[in-house]
Amino acid sequence: MVKKRFMMYQLIKKFPEQLKEAIGIGELASIGPHHFQIHNIIVAGMGGSGIGGALVADMIADDCRCPFIVINSYKLPAYVNKHTLVIVSSYSGNTEETISALEDALKKDSKIVCITSGGKIRDMALQNGLDIIALPSGLPSPRTCVGYSMVQQLYILFSLGLILKSTIDSVKIASDLLSFEQDDIMVKAEKLAPLLINKMPVIYTTDRAESVAIRWRQQLNENAKILCWHHVIPEMNHNELVGWRARQENISVLFLRYKDEIRKNQLRTDLTKQIISPLANNVIEIYAKGQTLPEKMLYLLHLGDWLSWYLAQNTNIDASEVQMIDFLKAELDNLSI
Repeated sequence: MVKKRFMMYQLIKKFPEQLKEAIGIGELASIGPHHFQIHNIIVAGMGGSGIGGALVADMIADDCRCPFIVINSYKLPAYVNKHTLVIVSSYSGNTEETISALEDALKKDSKIVCITSGGKIRDMALQNGLDIIALPSGLPSPRTCVGYSMVQQLYILFSLGLILKSTIDSVKIASDLLSFEQDDIMVKAEKLAPLLINKMPVIYTTDRAESVAIRWRQQLNENAKILCWHHVIPEMNHNELVGWRARQENISVLFLRYKDEIRKNQLRTDLTKQIISPLANNVIEIYAKGQTLPEKMLYLLHLGDWLSWYLAQNTNIDASEVQMIDFLKAELDNLSI
């Protein structure tokens, strides 16, 4: 048990190195040209393999002129065609929803690039002559491989002329920032963790950081084995805010913030905090470090990963274990026989 817990610790600690390794893989990747103009981009992926697409969507929103959508399901939208770039992301290569999405993409003559360490998706890509970016195999938790999938997606977009290289350059800088700040990040996470014991975390942020909030939610779910939810400002100001009517002793609110948020969102976040502070058990503001959007996003992402791990330790939980997911997959396999 102690060895398994230490394994997750090591995997999180190596995230800055993973970003550097992922950049090396991306530099060597060979993506063939597409014979039709790309009008839209879809990333098909689930869980730890799918979150990379959500992060990329936020990072490139000011750069990429094509619609960029992440699909966490079995089927692709009806508009997918030969003008669509479909990035298939599955670390194991055996995620059934992503395999189904790949089968769907093959029928639509899309430009397909697969990001995987092996499995059925690798086999299908080889059989159909698709571009593949091979990830290092043998890692036990896809959620700890987010740097690999995220960076490869950026290189695919850059190779096809859909984004500039500045975002990738910012990720390089972010890897150095995280290496330099890691000890401080761990201290911050260790201090935050006790505030969430026996509490329901609620994560609020602005629209350009929603992917980070999703990552925090997923990591608290999987590593700390707790429920939580997130919402985004300004949208939550038009609905969820009204739900704050009475004191919520079991809720801890986390605001993930950038110091350079647009002025209106700064005001909205400040006012939202003012409204709910008397009603929540505690309210915590966490500001990102870094200059560019990728730096700030990855700083907060790494802090959230460490927070989920320290919370698991404080509650005597094995952060690596995902028995509920394994049970569900086994039951689905039995029903498919």
